[in-house]
Amino acid sequence: MLRLSPALSATALALLSACATAPPERLPERLPERSPAPLQPMPATDQPSAPAAAAAAGSQTTTAPLIRGRARWVPVDWSTLPDWHADRSAELWPALRASCARPMPGWASVCARATAFSPPDDSFARDFLQRELQAYRVESFTGETEGLATGYYEPLVKASRRPRPGFTVALHRPPPDLAKRRPYWTRQQLAGEASASLRGQEIAYVATELDLLVLQIQGSGRLKMTEPDGSERQVRLAFAGHNDHPYASVGRWLIDQGELRADGANWPAIRDWGQRASPQRLQQMLWSNPRVVFFREEALADERPGEPLRPLPTGPRGAQGVALSAGRSVAIDPQAVPYGTPLWLDTTEPLSATPLRRLVMAQDTGSAITGAVRVDYFWGDGETAEQQAGRMKQPLRLWALWPREP
Repeated sequence: MLRLSPALSATALALLSACATAPPERLPERLPERSPAPLQPMPATDQPSAPAAAAAAGSQTTTAPLIRGRARWVPVDWSTLPDWHADRSAELWPALRASCARPMPGWASVCARATAFSPPDDSFARDFLQRELQAYRVESFTGETEGLATGYYEPLVKASRRPRPGFTVALHRPPPDLAKRRPYWTRQQLAGEASASLRGQEIAYVATELDLLVLQIQGSGRLKMTEPDGSERQVRLAFAGHNDHPYASVGRWLIDQGELRADGANWPAIRDWGQRASPQRLQQMLWSNPRVVFFREEALADERPGEPLRPLPTGPRGAQGVALSAGRSVAIDPQAVPYGTPLWLDTTEPLSATPLRRLVMAQDTGSAITGAVRVDYFWGDGETAEQQAGRMKQPLRLWALWPREP
Protein backbone atom coordinates (compact mmCIF):
# COMPACT_ATOMS: atom_id res chain seq x y z
CA MET A 1 0.00 0.00 0.00
CA LEU A 2 2.38 2.26 1.13
CA ARG A 3 3.13 0.13 2.18
CA LEU A 4 5.83 6.49 2.01
CA SER A 5 4.36 -0.19 5.23
CA PRO A 6 2.07 0.96 3.07
CA ALA A 7 4.14 4.03 8.46
CA LEU A 8 2.56 10.47 9.67
CA SER A 9 4.04 7.80 11.21
CA ALA A 10 5.77 8.45 13.92
CA THR A 11 3.61 6.16 11.10
CA ALA A 12 4.43 3.25 8.71
CA LEU A 13 3.91 8.15 8.86
CA ALA A 14 7.08 6.86 8.50
CA LEU A 15 8.59 10.19 8.39
CA LEU A 16 11.78 9.56 10.27
CA SER A 17 13.16 6.49 8.62
CA ALA A 18 16.60 7.60 9.68
CA CYS A 19 15.63 8.71 13.17
CA ALA A 20 15.03 6.54 16.21
CA THR A 21 12.25 8.82 17.45
CA ALA A 22 9.81 8.28 14.63
CA PRO A 23 8.73 5.43 12.37
CA PRO A 24 9.92 4.83 8.86
CA GLU A 25 8.42 5.70 5.57
CA ARG A 26 5.60 3.49 4.29
CA LEU A 27 6.13 2.49 0.72
CA PRO A 28 4.96 -0.79 -0.74
CA GLU A 29 7.60 -2.69 -2.64
CA ARG A 30 6.07 -5.24 -5.02
CA LEU A 31 9.32 -6.01 -6.75
CA PRO A 32 10.80 -9.50 -7.19
CA GLU A 33 13.64 -8.80 -4.81
CA ARG A 34 11.13 -8.17 -2.04
CA SER A 35 9.52 -11.61 -2.31
CA PRO A 36 9.67 -13.70 0.86
CA ALA A 37 12.62 -15.98 1.46
CA PRO A 38 11.72 -19.65 2.02
CA LEU A 39 11.49 -21.05 5.51
CA GLN A 40 14.28 -23.50 6.26
CA PRO A 41 15.04 -25.72 9.26
CA MET A 42 17.96 -24.40 11.25
CA PRO A 43 21.20 -26.23 10.34
CA ALA A 44 22.42 -28.52 13.10
CA THR A 45 25.69 -26.61 13.29
CA ASP A 46 23.89 -23.30 13.89
CA GLN A 47 23.13 -23.30 17.61
CA PRO A 48 20.30 -21.09 18.89
CA SER A 49 21.04 -18.19 21.17
CA ALA A 50 20.93 -18.73 24.93
CA PRO A 51 17.48 -17.11 25.25
CA ALA A 52 16.21 -19.20 22.33
CA ALA A 53 17.61 -22.42 23.78
CA ALA A 54 16.07 -21.71 27.17
CA ALA A 55 12.66 -21.01 25.66
CA ALA A 56 12.82 -24.10 23.49
CA ALA A 57 13.80 -26.24 26.47
CA GLY A 58 10.78 -25.04 28.43
CA SER A 59 8.38 -25.59 25.56
CA GLN A 60 6.28 -28.66 25.11
CA THR A 61 6.93 -28.72 21.38
CA THR A 62 9.68 -30.66 19.67
CA THR A 63 9.49 -28.64 16.43
CA ALA A 64 12.89 -27.41 15.26
CA PRO A 65 13.69 -23.68 15.01
CA LEU A 66 13.34 -22.19 11.54
CA ILE A 67 15.40 -19.64 9.66
CA ARG A 68 13.69 -17.08 7.45
CA GLY A 69 15.93 -14.57 5.67
CA ARG A 70 16.46 -11.94 8.34
CA ALA A 71 14.85 -13.76 11.27
CA ARG A 72 14.99 -16.88 13.37
CA TRP A 73 11.75 -18.49 14.50
CA VAL A 74 12.01 -20.40 17.78
CA PRO A 75 9.13 -22.81 18.60
CA VAL A 76 7.35 -22.08 21.87
CA ASP A 77 4.36 -23.30 23.81
CA TRP A 78 1.12 -21.31 23.49
CA SER A 79 1.30 -20.46 27.19
CA THR A 80 4.25 -18.12 26.47
CA LEU A 81 2.11 -15.74 24.39
CA PRO A 82 1.12 -12.93 26.81
CA ASP A 83 -2.67 -12.59 27.27
CA TRP A 84 -3.28 -15.14 24.52
CA HIS A 85 -6.75 -15.94 25.89
CA ALA A 86 -7.78 -12.28 26.26
CA ASP A 87 -8.01 -11.31 22.57
CA ARG A 88 -11.24 -11.29 20.55
CA SER A 89 -9.70 -13.93 18.32
CA ALA A 90 -12.75 -14.45 16.10
CA GLU A 91 -12.23 -10.90 14.78
CA LEU A 92 -9.18 -12.16 12.90
CA TRP A 93 -11.27 -14.23 10.48
CA PRO A 94 -12.10 -11.57 7.83
CA ALA A 95 -8.37 -10.74 7.56
CA LEU A 96 -7.46 -14.44 7.62
CA ARG A 97 -9.94 -15.15 4.83
CA ALA A 98 -8.53 -12.28 2.78
CA SER A 99 -5.01 -13.73 3.02
CA CYS A 100 -6.31 -17.21 2.26
CA ALA A 101 -7.54 -15.90 -1.08
CA ARG A 102 -3.80 -15.82 -1.93
CA PRO A 103 -2.36 -18.55 0.30
CA MET A 104 1.38 -18.92 0.75
CA PRO A 105 3.00 -22.32 0.12
CA GLY A 106 2.08 -24.70 2.93
CA TRP A 107 -1.18 -22.93 3.75
CA ALA A 108 -3.64 -24.47 1.26
CA SER A 109 -5.10 -27.13 3.54
CA VAL A 110 -5.26 -24.87 6.61
CA CYS A 111 -6.91 -22.14 4.56
CA ALA A 112 -9.45 -24.58 3.16
CA ARG A 113 -10.50 -25.50 6.69
CA ALA A 114 -10.33 -21.95 8.07
CA THR A 115 -12.53 -20.47 5.36
CA ALA A 116 -15.18 -23.17 5.64
CA PHE A 117 -16.69 -21.73 8.82
CA SER A 118 -17.19 -18.56 10.82
CA PRO A 119 -16.05 -18.94 14.46
CA PRO A 120 -19.05 -18.84 16.80
CA ASP A 121 -16.89 -17.34 19.55
CA ASP A 122 -13.31 -16.44 20.46
CA SER A 123 -12.60 -19.70 22.24
CA PHE A 124 -13.56 -21.68 19.13
CA ALA A 125 -11.22 -19.52 17.02
CA ARG A 126 -8.30 -19.99 19.43
CA ASP A 127 -8.84 -23.74 19.62
CA PHE A 128 -8.74 -23.96 15.82
CA LEU A 129 -5.50 -21.96 15.61
CA GLN A 130 -3.82 -23.99 18.34
CA ARG A 131 -4.80 -27.26 16.69
CA GLU A 132 -3.68 -26.24 13.20
CA LEU A 133 -0.66 -24.02 13.87
CA GLN A 134 2.62 -23.93 15.76
CA ALA A 135 3.65 -20.77 17.62
CA TYR A 136 7.17 -19.41 17.08
CA ARG A 137 8.92 -16.54 18.81
CA VAL A 138 10.44 -14.22 16.21
CA GLU A 139 13.95 -13.01 16.96
CA SER A 140 17.06 -11.72 15.22
CA PHE A 141 20.02 -13.97 14.51
CA THR A 142 21.79 -12.47 17.52
CA GLY A 143 18.88 -13.30 19.83
CA GLU A 144 17.16 -9.90 20.12
CA THR A 145 13.48 -10.45 20.84
CA GLU A 146 12.40 -6.81 21.23
CA GLY A 147 11.84 -4.55 18.25
CA LEU A 148 9.67 -1.66 17.09
CA ALA A 149 5.99 -1.17 16.29
CA THR A 150 4.89 1.91 14.35
CA GLY A 151 1.54 2.71 12.79
CA TYR A 152 -0.08 3.88 9.59
CA TYR A 153 -3.59 4.75 8.45
CA GLU A 154 -5.69 5.63 5.42
CA PRO A 155 -6.11 9.42 5.14
CA LEU A 156 -9.28 11.08 3.85
CA VAL A 157 -8.50 14.19 1.81
CA LYS A 158 -10.82 16.62 0.00
CA ALA A 159 -10.11 16.80 -3.73
CA SER A 160 -11.46 18.17 -6.99
CA ARG A 161 -11.52 16.37 -10.32
CA ARG A 162 -10.56 19.62 -12.08
CA PRO A 163 -8.30 22.43 -10.87
CA ARG A 164 -10.20 25.29 -9.26
CA PRO A 165 -9.53 27.97 -6.65
CA GLY A 166 -8.35 26.27 -3.49
CA PHE A 167 -7.55 22.98 -5.27
CA THR A 168 -4.41 23.35 -7.38
CA VAL A 169 -1.98 20.62 -6.21
CA ALA A 170 -2.13 17.67 -8.63
CA LEU A 171 -2.04 13.95 -7.86
CA HIS A 172 -0.52 12.00 -10.75
CA ARG A 173 -0.68 8.60 -12.38
CA PRO A 174 2.65 7.02 -13.38
CA PRO A 175 4.01 8.88 -16.43
CA PRO A 176 4.25 6.85 -19.67
CA ASP A 177 8.05 6.89 -19.72
CA LEU A 178 8.51 5.94 -16.05
CA ALA A 179 10.02 2.53 -16.86
CA LYS A 180 12.37 3.95 -19.50
CA ARG A 181 14.26 6.31 -17.20
CA ARG A 182 15.71 4.91 -13.97
CA PRO A 183 15.90 6.68 -11.71
CA TYR A 184 13.19 9.03 -12.90
CA TRP A 185 13.15 12.78 -12.34
CA THR A 186 13.41 13.98 -8.73
CA ARG A 187 10.65 15.84 -6.92
CA GLN A 188 12.42 19.15 -7.54
CA GLN A 189 12.96 18.40 -11.24
CA LEU A 190 9.32 17.43 -11.72
CA ALA A 191 8.33 20.77 -10.25
CA GLY A 192 10.63 22.56 -12.71
CA GLU A 193 12.35 21.57 -15.94
CA ALA A 194 10.76 18.10 -16.12
CA SER A 195 7.18 19.18 -15.32
CA ALA A 196 6.04 18.35 -18.86
CA SER A 197 6.59 14.66 -18.07
CA LEU A 198 3.50 14.72 -15.84
CA ARG A 199 1.24 16.62 -18.21
CA GLY A 200 -1.99 14.74 -18.82
CA GLN A 201 -1.44 12.33 -15.91
CA GLU A 202 -3.48 14.28 -13.36
CA ILE A 203 -6.00 12.21 -11.38
CA ALA A 204 -7.33 15.00 -9.15
CA TYR A 205 -6.31 18.13 -7.29
CA VAL A 206 -5.94 18.64 -3.54
CA ALA A 207 -5.75 21.84 -1.54
CA THR A 208 -2.16 21.85 -0.28
CA GLU A 209 1.25 20.28 -0.65
CA LEU A 210 0.76 18.83 2.84
CA ASP A 211 -2.30 16.92 1.61
CA LEU A 212 -0.15 15.48 -1.18
CA LEU A 213 2.62 14.69 1.29
CA VAL A 214 0.41 12.68 3.62
CA LEU A 215 -0.99 10.64 0.73
CA GLN A 216 2.48 9.93 -0.61
CA ILE A 217 3.86 8.93 2.77
CA GLN A 218 0.92 6.65 3.57
CA GLY A 219 1.00 5.26 0.05
CA SER A 220 -2.78 5.37 -0.40
CA GLY A 221 -5.85 7.18 0.83
CA ARG A 222 -9.42 8.16 0.20
CA LEU A 223 -10.45 11.23 -1.75
CA LYS A 224 -13.67 13.09 -1.05
CA MET A 225 -13.97 14.05 -4.67
CA THR A 226 -15.93 16.94 -6.18
CA GLU A 227 -16.77 16.02 -9.77
CA PRO A 228 -17.15 18.54 -12.65
CA ASP A 229 -20.97 18.39 -12.34
CA GLY A 230 -20.73 19.41 -8.68
CA SER A 231 -21.53 15.97 -7.25
CA GLU A 232 -19.39 14.45 -4.50
CA ARG A 233 -18.24 10.89 -3.98
CA GLN A 234 -15.42 9.01 -2.31
CA VAL A 235 -12.79 7.12 -4.27
CA ARG A 236 -9.65 5.30 -3.22
CA LEU A 237 -6.19 6.43 -4.27
CA ALA A 238 -3.87 3.41 -4.48
CA PHE A 239 -0.09 3.17 -4.81
CA ALA A 240 1.00 2.69 -8.43
CA GLY A 241 4.76 3.31 -8.43
CA HIS A 242 7.53 5.76 -7.61
CA ASN A 243 10.46 7.49 -9.25
CA ASP A 244 13.17 5.12 -7.90
CA HIS A 245 14.80 7.74 -5.73
CA PRO A 246 15.43 6.91 -2.06
CA TYR A 247 13.08 8.39 0.50
CA ALA A 248 14.65 11.14 2.59
CA SER A 249 12.82 11.84 5.83
CA VAL A 250 11.28 15.31 5.99
CA GLY A 251 11.11 14.82 9.76
CA ARG A 252 14.86 14.28 9.88
CA TRP A 253 15.35 17.41 7.74
CA LEU A 254 13.28 19.50 10.17
CA ILE A 255 15.31 18.19 13.10
CA ASP A 256 18.59 18.98 11.32
CA GLN A 257 17.30 22.46 10.53
CA GLY A 258 16.51 23.07 14.20
CA GLU A 259 12.80 23.40 13.45
CA LEU A 260 11.63 20.43 15.52
CA ARG A 261 12.97 18.46 18.47
CA ALA A 262 13.83 14.82 17.85
CA ASP A 263 11.35 13.65 20.48
CA GLY A 264 8.52 15.68 18.93
CA ALA A 265 8.93 15.13 15.19
CA ASN A 266 5.67 13.30 14.61
CA TRP A 267 3.17 13.94 11.85
CA PRO A 268 0.94 16.38 13.78
CA ALA A 269 4.00 18.50 14.56
CA ILE A 270 5.27 18.32 10.97
CA ARG A 271 1.86 19.31 9.60
CA ASP A 272 1.62 22.22 12.04
CA TRP A 273 5.07 23.44 11.01
CA GLY A 274 4.14 23.20 7.33
CA GLN A 275 0.98 25.23 7.82
CA ARG A 276 2.98 28.04 9.45
CA ALA A 277 6.03 27.97 7.16
CA SER A 278 6.57 30.37 4.28
CA PRO A 279 6.01 28.94 0.78
CA GLN A 280 9.76 29.00 0.16
CA ARG A 281 10.57 27.18 3.39
CA LEU A 282 7.84 24.59 2.79
CA GLN A 283 9.26 23.98 -0.68
CA GLN A 284 12.71 23.42 0.78
CA MET A 285 11.31 20.78 3.10
CA LEU A 286 9.45 19.03 0.28
CA TRP A 287 12.45 19.07 -2.06
CA SER A 288 14.66 17.58 0.66
CA ASN A 289 12.89 14.31 -0.21
CA PRO A 290 13.55 13.44 -3.87
CA ARG A 291 11.08 10.52 -3.98
CA VAL A 292 7.74 10.94 -5.73
CA VAL A 293 4.88 8.45 -5.45
CA PHE A 294 2.36 7.92 -8.26
CA PHE A 295 -1.19 6.68 -7.80
CA ARG A 296 -4.11 4.99 -9.47
CA GLU A 297 -7.79 5.45 -8.73
CA GLU A 298 -9.84 2.52 -7.43
CA ALA A 299 -13.45 2.03 -6.41
CA LEU A 300 -13.98 1.85 -2.67
CA ALA A 301 -16.07 -1.32 -2.74
CA ASP A 302 -14.28 -4.66 -2.80
CA GLU A 303 -15.07 -5.93 -6.29
CA ARG A 304 -14.28 -9.59 -5.66
CA PRO A 305 -17.15 -12.06 -5.30
CA GLY A 306 -18.89 -11.70 -1.94
CA GLU A 307 -17.94 -13.94 0.96
CA PRO A 308 -21.06 -15.88 2.04
CA LEU A 309 -20.13 -16.11 5.72
CA ARG A 310 -18.79 -12.63 6.37
CA PRO A 311 -17.75 -9.75 4.08
CA LEU A 312 -14.09 -9.45 3.19
CA PRO A 313 -12.22 -6.34 4.38
CA THR A 314 -12.62 -3.23 2.25
CA GLY A 315 -9.52 -1.31 3.30
CA PRO A 316 -6.71 -0.38 0.91
CA ARG A 317 -4.83 -3.28 -0.64
CA GLY A 318 -1.51 -4.13 0.90
CA ALA A 319 1.56 -5.63 -0.73
CA GLN A 320 0.06 -9.13 -0.46
CA GLY A 321 -2.62 -7.91 -2.87
CA VAL A 322 -5.52 -8.21 -0.41
CA ALA A 323 -7.59 -5.58 1.38
CA LEU A 324 -6.33 -4.55 4.81
CA SER A 325 -8.38 -4.80 8.01
CA ALA A 326 -8.21 -1.98 10.56
CA GLY A 327 -6.58 -3.26 13.73
CA ARG A 328 -5.94 -6.72 12.26
CA SER A 329 -3.41 -6.04 9.47
CA VAL A 330 0.27 -5.14 9.74
CA ALA A 331 3.16 -4.42 7.43
CA ILE A 332 6.25 -6.56 7.94
CA ASP A 333 9.62 -7.28 6.38
CA PRO A 334 8.83 -10.15 3.99
CA GLN A 335 12.41 -11.37 4.42
CA ALA A 336 11.54 -12.05 8.06
CA VAL A 337 7.83 -12.92 7.94
CA PRO A 338 5.93 -14.21 4.88
CA TYR A 339 2.79 -12.46 3.73
CA GLY A 340 -0.32 -14.18 5.04
CA THR A 341 1.25 -15.21 8.36
CA PRO A 342 -0.87 -14.77 11.49
CA LEU A 343 1.12 -12.95 14.18
CA TRP A 344 0.71 -12.32 17.88
CA LEU A 345 1.73 -8.80 18.91
CA ASP A 346 2.84 -7.67 22.33
CA THR A 347 3.12 -3.87 22.27
CA THR A 348 1.28 -0.80 23.61
CA GLU A 349 -0.96 1.94 22.23
CA PRO A 350 0.88 5.25 21.70
CA LEU A 351 -1.40 7.74 23.48
CA SER A 352 -2.36 5.72 26.54
CA ALA A 353 0.35 3.02 26.84
CA THR A 354 -2.52 0.52 27.08
CA PRO A 355 -1.27 -3.00 26.26
CA LEU A 356 -1.95 -3.94 22.65
CA ARG A 357 -1.81 -7.74 22.50
CA ARG A 358 -3.69 -9.31 19.63
CA LEU A 359 -3.80 -11.47 16.54
CA VAL A 360 -2.98 -9.75 13.26
CA MET A 361 -2.17 -10.79 9.69
CA ALA A 362 1.05 -9.92 7.82
CA GLN A 363 -0.41 -8.36 4.66
CA ASP A 364 1.72 -5.34 3.74
CA THR A 365 5.28 -4.03 3.72
CA GLY A 366 7.17 -0.76 3.50
CA SER A 367 10.59 0.30 2.30
CA ALA A 368 11.65 1.14 5.85
CA ILE A 369 9.93 -1.80 7.52
CA THR A 370 12.99 -4.00 7.86
CA GLY A 371 14.25 -6.45 10.43
CA ALA A 372 13.04 -9.46 12.35
CA VAL A 373 10.90 -7.91 15.11
CA ARG A 374 9.32 -5.03 13.20
CA VAL A 375 5.72 -4.20 12.28
CA ASP A 376 3.73 -1.23 11.02
CA TYR A 377 0.23 -1.49 12.49
CA PHE A 378 -2.73 -0.48 10.30
CA TRP A 379 -5.13 1.67 12.34
CA GLY A 380 -7.75 2.15 9.62
CA ASP A 381 -9.14 5.58 8.76
CA GLY A 382 -10.55 8.58 10.59
CA GLU A 383 -9.27 11.09 13.11
CA THR A 384 -8.52 8.57 15.86
CA ALA A 385 -6.54 6.39 13.45
CA GLU A 386 -4.54 9.42 12.34
CA GLN A 387 -3.72 10.41 15.91
CA GLN A 388 -2.71 6.89 16.91
CA ALA A 389 -0.68 6.19 13.78
CA GLY A 390 1.02 9.58 13.83
CA ARG A 391 2.48 9.02 17.29
CA MET A 392 3.07 5.28 17.42
CA LYS A 393 6.63 4.19 18.17
CA GLN A 394 6.36 1.41 20.71
CA PRO A 395 8.50 -1.52 21.89
CA LEU A 396 7.42 -4.81 20.34
CA ARG A 397 7.65 -8.54 20.88
CA LEU A 398 6.39 -10.80 18.11
CA TRP A 399 5.26 -14.40 17.59
CA ALA A 400 4.51 -16.07 14.23
CA LEU A 401 1.91 -18.83 13.77
CA TRP A 402 2.67 -21.37 11.06
CA PRO A 403 1.06 -24.66 9.91
CA ARG A 404 2.23 -27.70 11.82
CA GLU A 405 4.34 -30.22 9.99
CA PRO A 406 2.26 -33.15 8.63
